[in-house]
Amino acid sequence: MRREGGMSDLTLGRDRLGDLSVATGREWLVTNGIGGFAAGTASGALTRRTHGLLVAALDPPHRRTLLLAKLAERVGSDGDWTDLSTDLWASGAVEPRGHRHLLSFQLEDTIPFWTWAVAGTHLEKRVWMEHGENTTCIEYTLGADGHPTTLSLRALVDHRDLGALTVRPEWMPKVERTAQGLCARMYDTATPLWLSAAGAEVLPGGDWYRDFALPAERERGFESVEDHFMAGELRVRLTPGERFLVVASTRPDAVAGPLAAAAARSRRIAHERSLLAAWTRARPAAAHAAPAWVRWLVLAADAYIVARPSPARPHGRTVIAGYPWFLDWGRDTMVALPGLTLATGRPEVARAVLTTWAAHADRGLLPNRFAEAGGRPEYHAVDASLWLFQAVRAYHEATGDDALLAELFPALEDIGAWFERGERHGIGVDPRDGLLRAGAEGLALTWMDARVDGRPVTPRHGKPVEVNALWYNALTAMAAFARRLGRPQDVYAQMARRVGHAFARYWNAEAGCLYDVIDGPQGADPALRPNQLLAVSLPDTPLPAARRRAVLAVCARALLTPYGLRSLAPDDPCYRGRYAGDAPARDTAYHQGTAWVWLLPHYALAHYRVHGDRAAALALLEPLGALLERLALGQLPELVEGDPPHEPRGAIAQAWSVGEALRVWHALAAAPARRPVGRGGRTLSAVGGA
Repeated sequence: MRREGGMSDLTLGRDRLGDLSVATGREWLVTNGIGGFAAGTASGALTRRTHGLLVAALDPPHRRTLLLAKLAERVGSDGDWTDLSTDLWASGAVEPRGHRHLLSFQLEDTIPFWTWAVAGTHLEKRVWMEHGENTTCIEYTLGADGHPTTLSLRALVDHRDLGALTVRPEWMPKVERTAQGLCARMYDTATPLWLSAAGAEVLPGGDWYRDFALPAERERGFESVEDHFMAGELRVRLTPGERFLVVASTRPDAVAGPLAAAAARSRRIAHERSLLAAWTRARPAAAHAAPAWVRWLVLAADAYIVARPSPARPHGRTVIAGYPWFLDWGRDTMVALPGLTLATGRPEVARAVLTTWAAHADRGLLPNRFAEAGGRPEYHAVDASLWLFQAVRAYHEATGDDALLAELFPALEDIGAWFERGERHGIGVDPRDGLLRAGAEGLALTWMDARVDGRPVTPRHGKPVEVNALWYNALTAMAAFARRLGRPQDVYAQMARRVGHAFARYWNAEAGCLYDVIDGPQGADPALRPNQLLAVSLPDTPLPAARRRAVLAVCARALLTPYGLRSLAPDDPCYRGRYAGDAPARDTAYHQGTAWVWLLPHYALAHYRVHGDRAAALALLEPLGALLERLALGQLPELVEGDPPHEPRGAIAQAWSVGEALRVWHALAAAPARRPVGRGGRTLSAVGGA
């Protein structure tokens, strides 16, 4: 079986897949580079409203629309069928139970790959998407050691927004046979779904399948019953070793057949090889020494890089914050960018993303997120703009691209000037100490932005510690940028010194760590949170060595888990160790104890800065390898629960979890094995100021 660079399988065997909770709890994801995706469970059962074989981005990367929910498989003949599909029903029934026939489920690079053992033969299935198209390929292969059999696929189709449900529809969709399959149009203005399956017999459908249960939605407190339309059945007689391709697409000219199948697989394989080749060229030593989980993440990183075309920038790029429900968020994009692109040898992608986002800066702020198609960007994040400085610094350190630095420098200057003016959401420089303050009624402007009933759970008004660690680094970066471009840099250096001096105000002598917020409505906030860690892990630190050690020690004692850092210490009365229940319950726990995966790399980096032990720091990242098969195979989730056993929760695949793991692993791999620990600020520069 093909593997690049000695990559090992991510495989679930029959012993685990026979357990329905495992088979439905392990998920897969494939993407198309324009915002569309396909996702589901190892069992084939739909458990989320976001599961489906074709979720098309009809206005890339927006208008994500479910078009094909599933192909319900069975093999045999009339009167003697063996179902390979698994379905969960609102009544509580599980019927059929095709997962019991699964021999294995694994990733073949980025392609999910099922093998069923049934009736003395094997049937294989692979799913991938065409890059740059709303097209999904589903390929079946009959084992060479078996006997001829008939494969039946019932196509369950839909046309709804990613976040909606289809419940008791009163219309009858229009289905037409085509030369190679069928075309389903759910209603007059709906985008048609074209299903192509060369050589298959097409049998008419026309029935609504009612009351699919979606247990993952029920667990999240949402409506959890849905209907899908059975548009038709595809039947084909397979001989041993024969392949059969079904193509689901928004394109009427998408074709299937033996030659088309071979070409489609070849394109996907070539794309995966190009990703690994770019990484290997950029970081040959790292690629040679990297553990298997790092190689998986190099492939995983591509899922988040998507097109964002506009009239001004037809080749614009952006970063999807996470799957299945996030779009592109400014903060997440800038945090994840160095790891997703620079660590993987794709600086041209980083350049396109930076120019796309910088063009949307407005009065000192980057968009917190882009709204759906036709909506205006939202500007209510104090830190998204500050992370832009870090992303630009990372890009320039990796490329030496002075032209882009000169192009972006005015935008960066403008952000700083607006922060000094202080005209939006209470965001501005305090003239008394040079620190950055932020806060407005009803808004949470930092990354801890959860809301319940319209009110922020953690408003953090005042001067949040990580915001000013980022502000300090923005000023030191601007001094370096100005020096590089031959422009005056003294004002930035002076401001950085002033902020560095004022940072001493964060020291909480009683607790032996940093306050989370100072100068807030109630004064200084002593809540023990991981935000203070960024004052150690960012490229330039305003902290003396003793205080760096103290911050690391307190985070290790109260916040560190194997997979991430808790957002609040367990002994705090507001701590919530479980991330479960309905939306208000989950949002209450989101930043009140839930552990975030993206922070574990920051802890590993801070550990190296404090102790100078590369092996120990790298060892802190190793549990991420096990996390790759805890929720979505080959991906890192958004978060884990604060309490043991730290079950993965939230988005099944998160950009900054993957990006920061890649960035920090590469930075540490390139660092000296042991280094003297002193008072210096910058200690590493690989991949974005590690």
